[in-house]
This record gives sequence, C-alpha cells and structure tokens, in this order.
Amino acid sequence: MATVQGQKYQWLLPVIDQTQALTLATQYNLSLPLASTLLTRGLTTSVAIDRYLFSVQERDVASGDLLKDAHRAVDRILKAIDSQEKILIFGDYDVDGITSSALMMLCLGPLGAQVNFFLPHRARDGYGLSTTVVERAAKNGYSLIITVDNGVTAFEPAKRAKELGIDLIITDHHRPHDHLPEAFALINPHQQSCDYPYKFFAGVGVTFKVMHLLYERLGKQLPAKVYELLLLGTVADVVPLTGENRFWVRYCLNKVNQAASFALTVLKQNGKVSKEMLTATDIGFSLAPQLNALGRLEDPRQGVTFLIGSDEQETVYVGQILAELNQARKEVERGVLADVVTEIEQKRINLEQESVICAASDNWPPGVIGLVASRLVGAYYRPALLFHINKDGIAKGSCRSIPAFNMFEALSSCRDILLSFGGHAVAAGLSLRVDDLPELKNRLEAMIKKQLTPADLQPKVGVDAELRLGDMTSKIMHDMNHFEPFGNENPVPLFWVRRVTLVQKPLLLKDAHVKCLVFADGVAKPIIFFNRPELMAFLRLYEQEEFDLVAQVTHNSWNGKTTIELQGIDIALSSAIERIQ
Repeated sequence: MATVQGQKYQWLLPVIDQTQALTLATQYNLSLPLASTLLTRGLTTSVAIDRYLFSVQERDVASGDLLKDAHRAVDRILKAIDSQEKILIFGDYDVDGITSSALMMLCLGPLGAQVNFFLPHRARDGYGLSTTVVERAAKNGYSLIITVDNGVTAFEPAKRAKELGIDLIITDHHRPHDHLPEAFALINPHQQSCDYPYKFFAGVGVTFKVMHLLYERLGKQLPAKVYELLLLGTVADVVPLTGENRFWVRYCLNKVNQAASFALTVLKQNGKVSKEMLTATDIGFSLAPQLNALGRLEDPRQGVTFLIGSDEQETVYVGQILAELNQARKEVERGVLADVVTEIEQKRINLEQESVICAASDNWPPGVIGLVASRLVGAYYRPALLFHINKDGIAKGSCRSIPAFNMFEALSSCRDILLSFGGHAVAAGLSLRVDDLPELKNRLEAMIKKQLTPADLQPKVGVDAELRLGDMTSKIMHDMNHFEPFGNENPVPLFWVRRVTLVQKPLLLKDAHVKCLVFADGVAKPIIFFNRPELMAFLRLYEQEEFDLVAQVTHNSWNGKTTIELQGIDIALSSAIERIQ
C-alpha cells in the first residue's frame, strides 16, 4: 500500500491486481472501480464476495438458540405471561435503548403479558439499572425485570433484585467486565462463554433475537413494526454494518420502503428526506439526529409512544418537539465544540505535546458531549474525553477514540480511579471524581505514548480504488446499491481521481463548502467539499495546476433532476504525488 499526503489526510492508496479486478468485474457484472473496491476490502473469494453482495437469511443469520441463556430467558418470560406476573422492562434514554424498549413492549403486549417499562431520565436518573429502581419495582409487585441495552455492569442492582425475590434478565451488547452480575439470565454475545457466532449487535439486535426466539417457540409471526425498530436502533447506534447486522439492515430497509409507519414518515418530513427509497445513510444523517432527541424529552416514555403509538395527532406533536429539540441540540453542540476548540487554539490543550483531548465543564449538558467528542476525533484525530461536572463534584463523561487505541481496555486499566465505566473500543462512558481527572489524563497519555506511534495519530483516509471521471455513469450508481447499506465498517467507497483541472473558479457556499467543476479525460464533473473552506486558498493558488482528489461518487437530486457528482474528501497537487511515488 502506498501513502501520500493530502491537504488534510494521509491517503492510503491500494495496490490492486488489475487482472484480478477485471476478472471480478466480468464475473459479477460490476464497474471496474467497484470490482477493485472488493479486492481492497479483502473480498477476494467467491464465497466472501457472494456473502457481501447478496444477503441470504439461511446462510447469514444464526439461530437465537446459540445465545447463552436465551432459552432460559424465554422460558422465564413465558412462565410470567402464563402466571400473569408483572414484568418491568428497563431501558435506556438513547435511541438504542428506546427502540429496544419499544420492541419488547410491542412483542410482549399481544401475548397477554402484564408488562410495563421504565426509561431513566438522563439528568435525574443517569445511566443503567439502579437499586432504587429495583426496590421501587419490588414495592409495586413486579417479579421479573428485563433490561434492554444495559445491565452488564449492574452488579449491585442484580444483587438487590435477588435479595428481594425478583428475577432479573439482562439483555445487553456492551463489553462485559472481568466478572458478571448475578442474574437469572444474561444474554450478551460478548460473553466469553457465548457461542453465538456474530458479536456486534446493537442492544436492539440482542432484544430482537430474544423476541424472535420467543415467537418462534410459540409458532407466531413477529409484529411487522419490529423490523422498523430494529433498523432504527441498529443504524443509530453506529454498530458495524457487517455480517448479520448487514443482513437485517438490508432486510428491514426493504420492508420499511414498502410500508413505512406514520412515525417514520414524520421523521422523514422533519429531515427533508423526500426520496422514496430510504437508505441507512439517510437514517444515520437525517433521522438518527432527531431520534437522539428522544432521550432529551422531559418524559422519555414519549419516545416509545412516538415510535409505536397509534395516535397520529400525538405522533405529530412529539415529532414537532423532536425537530425543535434537534435544532436546539445543534446550537448547544456548536457552543460546546467552540469552547473546546478555543482551548486548543489557545494551547491550554496543547496538541503539539498532548495526545488526548480532555476537557470538563459544569456548563456542558451531558446529552451532547458524546456528539462533540465524535466531532473532535474527526477534526483532530485524537482520542477525546469530555465531562459534565455535577454539583457533587462527579465528572460524568463520554469518550470517543481512534481505531489504533482501544478505549474500553484503557479504561479497564484505570478502574481503580473510576466510579463506573462501560462501552466499546472506540466509544465509552465513564464517571469519576473531578479531582481524579488529571490522573486519568496522565495515565491515558502514558498508554498512548507506549502503544502508539506518531503515525497512528495522523488523520488518514483509506482509498478503495482509482476512478476516472468517465466511470461516473448510471452503471456505477446501480452497482453501488449492492454495496449498501453503508455505515460503520462498511463505509461509502472512496476513490482516487487523478490529474484533474479546474474548469471554472471555485465557489464558497455558506462560508463553509467549496464547490467547483473539474475536468479530465474529456469529461467535466461537479465536486463539493463540505466544511472545507480552507481549500479555497489552495484552489486559487494552484488553479492552473493539475491535482488529484479523494472523493465519493453520489447522486444529487434537485428540482426533479438527478445528477452524478463527486463529494470531495481531500486534494493534493498531482506533481507532489508523482514526486512521492
């Protein structure tokens, strides 16, 4: 693999066997850039390519029987339904937790279960099952609690449930610690003793597998709405769109594109998604931000009502609130981001000497710091930890990381100063005393210094294949459909476009986006660089030069007309790249 330096990113350029790429292009009737993309992504055998391009349920979906404790959980749920025991579903305030709660309510209600649900309030209750909730459930006569999208670290609540005679079923997808809560059943594919072959479900995916097994036992069909909830929760939680997740997102997209619910229609209207066929990218960029506002509702129960309720007037009302909250969230997010950027620009966070972005404030709402941390990782390619400090001197944080640094393992080694933590390799949550923040920062810096090289902290883009402007036809867009759904671990293909020239002077749109017309090999195509205003100076300086691009190929629909355009990622002088090569 060759590397060259662009204006912002280091480009990782693939070395492709052109003969093999041509063979694949012919065999699968694919455009050559996409056949090359398969090779770059390590899909070199017919078995691997068939699995990727063509999803088949019998091949790609394993039986829920293989999930450890799933049968035990189903047995207990059926017993509770038969005995008319009171069942409490305990969820979470994020999209995954809300869709998981809605899915289980949707499935258990028609079976005659005496079921209710509780969603914690982000500010008042915090994350995860608490002993307070367990004690309240016991007082109200609940004998079975089922967690969704949480519970794998609920050690004290599990102990208290057992003392009070409540059976606890935990369904979760977060990485477990070295030991597990003592529960009646614990379903989490990340358990070392779990034989389920696919490990990377969202919480709603684990919930779905348990409910699927339950309905299979009863010989019934799952409610149709289940698939919409599975789709929304999986995409919004940014889990890998690989393997079984890939199958289900495709399957669910097909279902909702045939018949969308009223709630989904409201979300599409709010997000100005006018096209008929919804994609995972539409959900990730237009719908998920609205859904994230569900957890910011004063009563998070409204989130479940919005998703599965039958009252259209109520759905429209909550939809309007979501749109307003999402707009307000953007403003707050911009403010928090500006605070941290100021710290960096004024060298109070000195990225020339520090490898971790770590900042805290009692003015930052806890609901946006994870989103801002993601933006900081994207902008500076450093692990980022942001904290909300409460009145008790506790720092509650969200952190995001880069692929080379496993944040979950890093936090595991700091557990002696943490009050709580949980999550995944590149995204986690934690809490600690504010006085211990400097110690945490120092430890993380030491780990990065020991584990990573300077090159690991340099922003990179992996290029999939070379593209000529003449390749940008309806054929490549049609073939791209087989590569969907795009998302985590299956990104939109990035192409290397060589030796283009400007046809017209570049335009700066909204003081943020650079648009221009480029020409090569007798073809001219428009390209837009979103949020890259600094490229105006580069293009003006070198407007007579040839340059290379890294870009995506996209559809642009406007006023009933659809064109095939480039969405630029980075740019470099062709002469500079030739010198490096």
